[in-house]
Amino acid sequence: MSSFALEIENLRYTYSKNTDSVLSIPKWQLKLGERVFLYGDSGSGKTTFLNILCGIMVPSSGRITLFNEELDNMSDRKRDRFRAKNIGVVFQKFNLIPYLTVSKNIELAAFFANYSMFKSDNTDIKIRTQTLIENLNLPKDILNTQVRYLSTGQQQRVAIARALINQPKLLLVDEPTSALDASARDAFMQVLMHMCDAANTTLIFVSHDLALGNYFERKVDLSSLSSPEFEMSL
Repeated sequence: MSSFALEIENLRYTYSKNTDSVLSIPKWQLKLGERVFLYGDSGSGKTTFLNILCGIMVPSSGRITLFNEELDNMSDRKRDRFRAKNIGVVFQKFNLIPYLTVSKNIELAAFFANYSMFKSDNTDIKIRTQTLIENLNLPKDILNTQVRYLSTGQQQRVAIARALINQPKLLLVDEPTSALDASARDAFMQVLMHMCDAANTTLIFVSHDLALGNYFERKVDLSSLSSPEFEMSL
């Protein structure tokens, strides 16, 4: 079995049929359990890159191998199932369902990852949910609260719990601290890194805030991954 969580070869994504602008990454590898801070200017393609890595978007060409599975060769249905089981995503805007409770928001992720297990016995899911909430320093009674009544910081931690409920091998985090002040941002980072340490989760953290790079041993400028003969822009 490969020691790499992610292997990319000759990846290209063309933003529009009427433009030559592409996201182009000739080769990139990420080891199992590695944590990377990925940064770049606004419009450099960071979010596009994450969407390609988790299978929401499909590259124009190239090969993406995640945990020895070729993502680019999967059907849409298989790719969705693979993402649900292996990849956790913390979106910039969280994408929580406001009228559902915290518990239901988190459990939905588990439901889509493994419907048959969830339907037969979701006791383990409930226990994992409670453990995540405690580890994220949220009160137990928040599980029965609708998301729309939570603060931004609380919603952010719920988004982490949802991303981690299926114990993903890879966690993708996209600009999650943009709405937080400095103290809340630092508290978030400490909790996130602790959670990844505990599960040995491979992490790709995307941000334009270079100060957050201090939490990572490996820092990568997205533009440095791009072939110099191509322009990368949104």
